[in-house]
Amino acid sequence: MAPELSHLAREHLDRVREFYDRAPTESLAGARAYRTILAHYYNLLIPAEARVLEIGCGSGELLAHLRASHRAGIDLSPTQIAAARARLPDARFAVEAGEQLSAAGLGGPFDVIIVSDTLNLAADVQRLFERLHAVSHADTRLLVNFQNTLWRPLLSLARILGWKAPQPQNSWLASSDVLNLLALAGWQAVTRQGHILVPFPALGIDRILNRWLAPLLQWFCLTVFVVARRAGGPRPPMTVSVVIPARNEAGNIPAAVARTPDMGAGVELIFVEGHSRDHTWAEIQRVAAAHPDRKIQCLQQTGRGKGDAVRAGFAAATGDILMILDADLTMPPEELPKFYAVIASGRADFANGVRLVYPMEEKAMQFLNLCANKAFGLIFTWLMGQPVKDTLCGTKVLTRAHYDRIAANRAYFGDFDPFGDFDLLFGAARLNLKIADVPIRYRERTYGTTNIQRWRHGWLLLQMVLFAARKLKFT
Repeated sequence: MAPELSHLAREHLDRVREFYDRAPTESLAGARAYRTILAHYYNLLIPAEARVLEIGCGSGELLAHLRASHRAGIDLSPTQIAAARARLPDARFAVEAGEQLSAAGLGGPFDVIIVSDTLNLAADVQRLFERLHAVSHADTRLLVNFQNTLWRPLLSLARILGWKAPQPQNSWLASSDVLNLLALAGWQAVTRQGHILVPFPALGIDRILNRWLAPLLQWFCLTVFVVARRAGGPRPPMTVSVVIPARNEAGNIPAAVARTPDMGAGVELIFVEGHSRDHTWAEIQRVAAAHPDRKIQCLQQTGRGKGDAVRAGFAAATGDILMILDADLTMPPEELPKFYAVIASGRADFANGVRLVYPMEEKAMQFLNLCANKAFGLIFTWLMGQPVKDTLCGTKVLTRAHYDRIAANRAYFGDFDPFGDFDLLFGAARLNLKIADVPIRYRERTYGTTNIQRWRHGWLLLQMVLFAARKLKFT
């Protein structure tokens, strides 16, 4: 049982309730336009099939613009909730403050919980965040937006001039305050991004500035968006599928089997051979037959490219956790338990290998490739709103459930990634998965030559970055 709200907190909520019971249920034109803009950004974050709950929904103006399979809202004002029910008769509503939220009658648990421009009116933000656990599940995403404190003077002036509706006494939380309160309440921030430079219609100039300039001036934007996940806890032992794309890698197949350790509740190895010019396919079959003690699948891809091989391997996999291991073994297989631990502990949803932290062997990576990898890491960190130091390390690990969701949403970015790395990273960013960088010690090849063609593939990578920028940032 949560402790009772303090007397001061209840008094604050009573004042807020009284204010909004007297307030109009239809907003000023500027406020309606602002909520339409907010809804655009929320719809980019919310899957169409999601079950959505809004805390502090007011008369349902924002909720009415959201795409979802099920919508629900709570607000402490009976007047505002009555208007919300009239506006959205198919949605579920309850008269409650977020700090006193109960799970009954709303149709939860919810896939997405929204707290939009409500935190500054809350009596106890930490308690509000804590109460949200009761209506969430392990994969719920909490989406919070609040106004940038840099805009406080302008918003105060707009209120004086009558351009902005009055509000009851409220806080002014900074981003650092919100991130700290989320952590105290058992939520882990995934991304923090600024949106909206012009919050009202301005002959189309608002759309241009909000789409193309705001991503470059995030610290000056009016609205801060934070996406958070429930802080994870340990999971029961999970089975693992290690997918090993192999093209012209015959000399590395025995070591891939011998050096891949046992993890979790059991490991299967899935070799996907891709049109090799050497005897890789024969060697895969020979090694698999020589190790009846290990669960090994042998596949030949019909398409081309590592990305196609990874998708074929994942389709055949039976494990709870899916891993990619490059057959060149430049990422030592002995490091794979680190990746397993990240996912099994619940610390992140997606484990991404990083070759650029520890010293690497002298011939492991050419200087120009090193520079390009560092540059792509910086670009992707900005694009995705969370640290991604190395985008092209071949080892990436996630659960089957999350991969299935990425695959189901693949049409958003298109199926044009021959490497597979960007398909997974873009998909993870689209689903707001928490990405953790896992440093590894990168080794030289001991057999064969790289399948990467520096200039042709480099140009393709740049094209994919520009495409992703339009899909993820300039929206």
